[in-house]
Amino acid sequence: MTAIPETEALPETGTNARRVALIVAIAFFMQLLDSTIISTSLPQMGASFGVPAVAMSIGITVYMLTMAVFVPLSGWLADRFGARNIFLVAIALFTLASLACGFSRNLTEFVAARAVQGLGSALMTPVGRILVLRNASKSELLNATALITWPALFAPVVGPVLGGFITTALSWHWNFFINIPLGAVGLALVARFIPGDREADPKPLDWPGFVLTSAGLASMLYGLERIAHPEDGVLPTVLLIAAGVVIGWLAVRHLLRARHPLLDLSSFKVLTFAISTLSAGTIFRVAINATPFLLPLLFQVGFGLSPIDAGMMILAYFLGNLGMKTVTTPTLRRFGFRSVLVINGLIASASIMACAAISPQTPQAMVIVLMLLAGLSRSMQFTALNTLAFADVAASQRSSAATLSSMLQQMAMLFGVAVAAAILNLSQIARDRTALDLLDFRIAFLVIGSIGLVASFRFLALPQAAGAEVSGHAPGN
Repeated sequence: MTAIPETEALPETGTNARRVALIVAIAFFMQLLDSTIISTSLPQMGASFGVPAVAMSIGITVYMLTMAVFVPLSGWLADRFGARNIFLVAIALFTLASLACGFSRNLTEFVAARAVQGLGSALMTPVGRILVLRNASKSELLNATALITWPALFAPVVGPVLGGFITTALSWHWNFFINIPLGAVGLALVARFIPGDREADPKPLDWPGFVLTSAGLASMLYGLERIAHPEDGVLPTVLLIAAGVVIGWLAVRHLLRARHPLLDLSSFKVLTFAISTLSAGTIFRVAINATPFLLPLLFQVGFGLSPIDAGMMILAYFLGNLGMKTVTTPTLRRFGFRSVLVINGLIASASIMACAAISPQTPQAMVIVLMLLAGLSRSMQFTALNTLAFADVAASQRSSAATLSSMLQQMAMLFGVAVAAAILNLSQIARDRTALDLLDFRIAFLVIGSIGLVASFRFLALPQAAGAEVSGHAPGN
């Protein structure tokens, strides 16, 4: 298929690729900040709506399920109506829904607004990646990917801290209202600076593929999310995950046989995409997504620190994430994706396991150094994985590849939290304790770090020249 420009395309220069990536990063930051900031204000929101705080979790669930249902459709919509147009719609939906969340007067209105937010979020991430892929040459892809990766590293760390401050100093409504200026700026920048295109011969919508893929993904994600809440019952969780596996298998079988499948699975035949996205990449993302969930609990429950003191420790982790940005590109150019993913993966896994060795008696300087190291290695691994995933994907595969990558990353994020929560719960039950203590966290960090170690060695399956066109690495030098 060939692309028909909707507007006069800007020259494909490094400046344009960086500009598109920065604009997409602004939208991603708004989306990811909203996802992490809401948890801090659930009790206040419940009091405002006259419902128990636990009832507010439905807002998170509805958001997640709406995302799961519509993410598979995003690539087809981008091809059919133009990636820029769909990205504009996604930002507009998310921004307006944020306004509606802030003005909600009861739980019903809030849940409806969160559903619309989930729809906007479902379209935003994969379509944003499609825009970056279409506007960056292979030599520009590494820098562009680094730019759109920082929101995923930044927002989960600052979101809870910022949310707590806003809820205390202002009110929970402003956790949603802060999205309005971000959304308005994003809309203006996308309309002004991002060129549009659409497929000359868009495929018809694969309705069976859409229904099967969405149902399978929604069942799997909801089941994984419930693992972190064992008090809700084990049987429904097991049934949801089993249903997700079965429906997912039916979806894959349909997509492989359909004449015009909703998602082109041929990108999994590309070795770099398969390893960095499906196999080793997914396994490693489980480990690095579990860590931000475990660290605040370790510092507050295991160490007995106040939320503010725990936040200062997490700040070091965040600074490590940002600190690696300046050296990621030259490191990958010097050593290549394969060496970096293996060696840095081992360092990242070791830093996770080292968290099992610290205690309230550990010198604070040593804990901060460990947090910096964990953040640095996590950032490097994230950027390398996200860049290598699309290094060898053909132009005709980009829309489906971006959608598949988003789906798998959502699963890895929830699975990481679910595995960490399950380990903590099982450890507490096995030790017959009524509450978590430091030993439970030590076991969790050792297991999660071990998962990262296994994934790191799997990257050895990559050839030495993997992604060399993107990284600029010359094997043998």
